[in-house]
Amino acid sequence: MTEEIEEIRRQKIEELRNRDGTEAADEAATDETGPQSPSEPVPVGGEAELNDIVSEHDVVLIDFYADWCGPCQMLEPVVETVAAETDATVAKVDVDANQGLAADYGVRGVPTLVLFADGEPVEQLVGMQDEARLRSAIEEHA
Repeated sequence: MTEEIEEIRRQKIEELRNRDGTEAADEAATDETGPQSPSEPVPVGGEAELNDIVSEHDVVLIDFYADWCGPCQMLEPVVETVAAETDATVAKVDVDANQGLAADYGVRGVPTLVLFADGEPVEQLVGMQDEARLRSAIEEHA
């Protein structure tokens, strides 16, 4: 069952990348000043990936979600807008596929958003959040 979910996730990610042609833009998102924030949420497959993202970017918003979660689905367009319109890097962690990682960050319910600044967790937001609240948290720590 887990393999089926991962395959579906890979297909959906590929569809999203191909839909608007941003795959090449994301791969080229590094210039001489350092890594730039991707314009769309970055799927995270494990602890090593998450650590790399957090260490490479100043402000990172991590969305711990589940595909079956209604509020997570409602939050998705908000998270996508924040990724596209702020300097924060947005990462998405599927709690079903990464239960240990979710436990490491104290995630007890979804959606849970964890904001990192300079490699350290600085804020945790649980439940549906509006765009203004997320922007405010990011700006506070930028």
